[in-house]
Amino acid sequence: MDRYARWNALLELLAESGRVTVEDAAARLDVSQATIRRDFDQLAQQQMITRTRGGAVANGVSYDLPLRYKSAKHSAEKQRIGEAAARLVSPGTVVGLNGGTTMTEVARALAVRPDLNTSGEGAQLTIVTNALNIANELLVRSRMKIVVAGGVVRPQSFELVGPLGGALLKEVTLDVVLLGVDALDVELGAAAHHEGEAAMNSLMVTRARRVVVISDSSKLGGHAFARICPISKVEVLVTDSGAPEAQIARFRDAGVQVIVA
Repeated sequence: MDRYARWNALLELLAESGRVTVEDAAARLDVSQATIRRDFDQLAQQQMITRTRGGAVANGVSYDLPLRYKSAKHSAEKQRIGEAAARLVSPGTVVGLNGGTTMTEVARALAVRPDLNTSGEGAQLTIVTNALNIANELLVRSRMKIVVAGGVVRPQSFELVGPLGGALLKEVTLDVVLLGVDALDVELGAAAHHEGEAAMNSLMVTRARRVVVISDSSKLGGHAFARICPISKVEVLVTDSGAPEAQIARFRDAGVQVIVA
């Protein structure tokens, strides 16, 4: 387990219990106590946790860990989901992408598709995003046209939020929006933990002809603070094989096409 994966695991432990000792963390991660002490000290320096005698306590990370520490969670599933979602994109279209670890995998899968990376007349793919890391992934790997919405950056997700970005999104039309969410439920719809992200994502939905939700199975049936859109707006759900059949059936009964990666 590399350092960032280990830090992610420690933060997840703290998110679950609020407090963890050096001894317990070392046993659960199968590393030395000296390694855990160094990890705790480094995370405390970044104000991610509060150091205590013999351990650490959560420091406001219970639901919104910074993106760089979340990348290791469900990584294999997210990669498969990203590849499946990328196959839904046609050359020459305008695609909306928001932020998040799963959407990073979608962007990487889009970037390596040769048919989408051409500058020929009428064939160039246009990406509209409010996430700086998504724009960077595509900018350095592809020849796509990248449009970035303005706004204030949220360090946790690298997404831009606020009225500046909203003003741009109101002036564009998207053929499809590929939307990462924090929760998706048949009754509650798609939702995000942060109201600013939810507002930007909701605006993307209103500007899109098709809405595709990208979500690993851990987020299905859950709830989050701010609603993005009702389930009636979602045409396609791309998820992983960990989703229970009964849950998939409920989404299909609601009129959502479900693709299991």
